[in-house]
Amino acid sequence: MTTANIGVYGLGTMGSALALNMAEHGFDVAVTNRETEWISSFVAEAGELKGRLHPHDKLDDFVAGLKTPRVILFMIPSGKPMDMMIEAVTPLLEPGDTIIDGGNANFHDTRRRSAVLSEQDIHFVGMGVSGGEHGARHGPSMMVGGTAHSWQQLQRILTAIAARFEGASCVDHLGPDGAGHFIKTVHNGIEYADMQIIAEIYGLLRNGAAWSPVEIGQLFAEWDKGPLRSYLVEITGKVLQYHDPATGHPVVDVIKDAAGQKGTGRWTVVEAVRMGQAANVIEAAVGARSWSSEKDTRVAVQNILGGGRTAIDIDAVALADAFMAARLLCHAQGFRILASASDTYDWELDFARIAEIWRAGCIIRSALLDDIAEAFRGDLPQGELILAPAFTAVLSQTLPALRQVVGAAVSGGHAIPALSSALQWYDTMRQGYGTANIIQAQRDFFGHHGFERLGEEGKHHGPWWD
Repeated sequence: MTTANIGVYGLGTMGSALALNMAEHGFDVAVTNRETEWISSFVAEAGELKGRLHPHDKLDDFVAGLKTPRVILFMIPSGKPMDMMIEAVTPLLEPGDTIIDGGNANFHDTRRRSAVLSEQDIHFVGMGVSGGEHGARHGPSMMVGGTAHSWQQLQRILTAIAARFEGASCVDHLGPDGAGHFIKTVHNGIEYADMQIIAEIYGLLRNGAAWSPVEIGQLFAEWDKGPLRSYLVEITGKVLQYHDPATGHPVVDVIKDAAGQKGTGRWTVVEAVRMGQAANVIEAAVGARSWSSEKDTRVAVQNILGGGRTAIDIDAVALADAFMAARLLCHAQGFRILASASDTYDWELDFARIAEIWRAGCIIRSALLDDIAEAFRGDLPQGELILAPAFTAVLSQTLPALRQVVGAAVSGGHAIPALSSALQWYDTMRQGYGTANIIQAQRDFFGHHGFERLGEEGKHHGPWWD
């Protein structure tokens, strides 16, 4: 009997949380999993929600248990597993049905799959989901890409389960084919940068000013009450104040200083470069994670070259301002990448709406996103966030502190790749006359590439070719 409003394939951490979220909001959910032994235990542990869950061991029964036109959400690893799943499920579907990939997929794959399935009138949705397990269970931020038909099928369910900010759901249909997955990719790139900036500020206080983790955690807790308020600031303030039960040391001191990554940060940088954009703050964060994983190499280099860092004279007020400036600049870079992709792929992205969707449920939710949404809703000179009147005022106030912090850190031998990159991008963009003229002269000299002359059209060559 066809009873389920939606099917969820994949009962891992995120899939099971989303299925329970949907059931809690009154939707009947068909559920299944490749490892079928997971299914019965998941339903049994659902408590009072299990009446809304319809388990199936076989894929054809799972599909048959869905109301038509069918909607199936796949929460499985991206890449080849998704292609294999599409191949298996497509013969069971009918025109008008919708498949959703809710993983962190490469948007190029999403565009390819969307084009192939559209030939059979099957709709493919790439949906970015942010918020981790807690967000998926109680209200994630979701970025949906796909057709208008698929959004019509999904809107009621996704609007119900999404996070809310002042009553508004943090989900929307943002564009066709790969738009949703691309926006989630850039979201993760900004997340990388924000986390790295926080890590660098922690490092300056710990290694440069000899603050204890608890003291730093208390400072972040204070910052979370003001303009720097964000989920990442909140959890940083909390984790720094925990102690390890086994050793009595601060937990952060027993954690290996090597951070992993799953690829979305790298994708952000790669796609930015492909479109001729720069994302040096995000790139610095990706690079820092890569360097962190080379723990043995760093130890060996320290033994030979020395790893001394000197004390630096910084205060919490200057650090707060530097943090605000760097955070604003990394968000500006992220939205520049989105704007470039919107033009490249004809997505017509609504940047204000994207910022609004990120205000709750997602990892990068922060007070700043409210101001970003407002800036995009207004008259934005050159379409650049750093030129919004509210942000030029913020940068005017905070850039001196960023210069002070970067200068002190560099003098003291402290690594601050993200903070320094933010400052360098700002200084580059505010120079109406830069230094690329010498690069163009070099290119013409060694490769006869030619160059543009100021105030003249056409390609010119230097006197070295006379």
